Amino acid sequence: MIPQLFIHDLLGRVDIVDAIDRHVPLKKVGANFIACCPFHNEKTPSFTVSQTKQFYHCFGCGAHGNAINFLIDYSGLSFVEAVNDLAANVGLQVPQESDTHSREVNSISLSQSYIDDEYSARSYEISPQDLIAAMQTAAQFYREKLKVSENAIAYLKKRGLSGKIAARFAIGYAPAGWQNLEEVFPDYKSERVRKLLVKAGLVISNDDTKQYDRFRDRIMFPILNQRGQIVGFGGRVLKQEEPKYLNSPETVLFEKGRELYNLFSSRHAIREANCVVVVEGYMDVIMLSQYGINYAVATLGTATTSLHIQKLLRQTDNIIFCFDGDKAGKKAAWRALENSLAHISDGKYLSFLFLPEGEDPDSYIRNYGKESFEKKLKQAMPLTEFLFAEICSELNLQSLEGRAKLVNDVKPLLQQVKASALSLILLNRLVELSGINRNELEELLQIRPGRKIRKLENLSKQQLTTPYRRLIRALIYNPNYSVKLDRNLLVECSVSDEEANALKELIGFIDAHPHLMKQTKFTASLLTFLQDSSYRALLEKIESEILEWGDSIDLEVEFIGALEKLQQIHRNRRMTELRSKSLNKLTEEEKRELQRLAML
Repeated sequence: MIPQLFIHDLLGRVDIVDAIDRHVPLKKVGANFIACCPFHNEKTPSFTVSQTKQFYHCFGCGAHGNAINFLIDYSGLSFVEAVNDLAANVGLQVPQESDTHSREVNSISLSQSYIDDEYSARSYEISPQDLIAAMQTAAQFYREKLKVSENAIAYLKKRGLSGKIAARFAIGYAPAGWQNLEEVFPDYKSERVRKLLVKAGLVISNDDTKQYDRFRDRIMFPILNQRGQIVGFGGRVLKQEEPKYLNSPETVLFEKGRELYNLFSSRHAIREANCVVVVEGYMDVIMLSQYGINYAVATLGTATTSLHIQKLLRQTDNIIFCFDGDKAGKKAAWRALENSLAHISDGKYLSFLFLPEGEDPDSYIRNYGKESFEKKLKQAMPLTEFLFAEICSELNLQSLEGRAKLVNDVKPLLQQVKASALSLILLNRLVELSGINRNELEELLQIRPGRKIRKLENLSKQQLTTPYRRLIRALIYNPNYSVKLDRNLLVECSVSDEEANALKELIGFIDAHPHLMKQTKFTASLLTFLQDSSYRALLEKIESEILEWGDSIDLEVEFIGALEKLQQIHRNRRMTELRSKSLNKLTEEEKRELQRLAML
């Protein structure tokens, strides 16, 4: 554990411009510095670094973070390695925190979870760092057991894996037997260690406190998070047993809907190729890598989620989903398409490759080689083509009823698309297939992409910016303004309003960690602590807008103006509510309230 106050001090002393300029030459433009983004291919610089607020943002791919994030994402360092690297450059010695009470107050990671009171020693005696250490110990144990298991080695050789590739992916073996982990966890049966291993997903325990290893007689695949830490495992049986694959359960560390197998290790290869191949299995990824295709990742026994899509689009402009050509593969591809529509932007490409019947990426590349597989990738079906091909496959477009169903089926999909050019292309294709006049189709679908664009261009930025967004910007710039915000204004926010809920979360975090506010001079981004927030992408986008603020920005005026606007919204809402009642049904108190609001 690295003390929180040290991280504050480090980020206060490190100049992000110097830290990034060592790897990517920066050019000063106005108050900021720019360069071509190191995380995706581009000709016009969109990678911007703020020396004032000490964060970077790419307006092309959305890459965003502080100096620590940059070293993790660019150099592939772990969190601790990145901290050590930055500390060495400013002459600081990284202290290690072992005291339980200090760890409770001062421990920090890029994840909010690591510093949130939910995981403090008072309420949660097992910290995430304890879980990570347990996972690392288990992974080393599994690797050692692989070396002495003839059956496991024979299985991997039969599957065509080399020893070199097995070592690269840290593949291991969980022996048969019920309590093998006792070998590396001496207090295996003690209450604390039992609780630790259960919470890590390594052990199963019943109500009688009997416990046994979750993974037994399985090839083990460590799953890494974006910081290169082991957060889970996938276990594959050696024989024909069920379940064939067993993943770690959902834990504090591991959420399969957020993680992708091999994403951490493949980031540089993905950026170099400007492409990522999404497959279904561990062995698919590993075999592709053995044949030189290092830009593949796999989902973890679940459908491709919107979070998966967002993570991948931050790394590359091109995603190719490579699934089996059977019914299950088509179903998985369709789920991926559905979860992509709201997040894809113009200039990003999603396509789908379906391999011949009986083949998966693992078997195909072994049978036909790298060149043939890459040729297949170039023939992948674009998203638009797959969308209409799949919907039309069971429709008779020669009939009026078939074309009516086509429009009905496409409508909810088209309504999700935010990319203006893609929306227009899909609409035009639907016009061709349905035979319906475009204006009538726009009315029917309740979308008008072309008119929407023109309308937005005529609106000022101020009109488009909600008071919630303006308050978020001010608080990210200086969290101390939170003391001036009336929390009651957030109580009645709609649960569907993403900006309002993001503001709630930001305020909640600031309120829960007053010691951070006292120690921070706000030369570093507050979002350092909100890396695992479900509103992370939105908050990062809002923070990037601060890059447009010059030295003349009056933060007090901006904050008060946004606050008054929010108060006005609440007054109008309350007046509408009171006026909806007939006058004789209003209480005397409500009548006085309505008069007061009207005067305001």
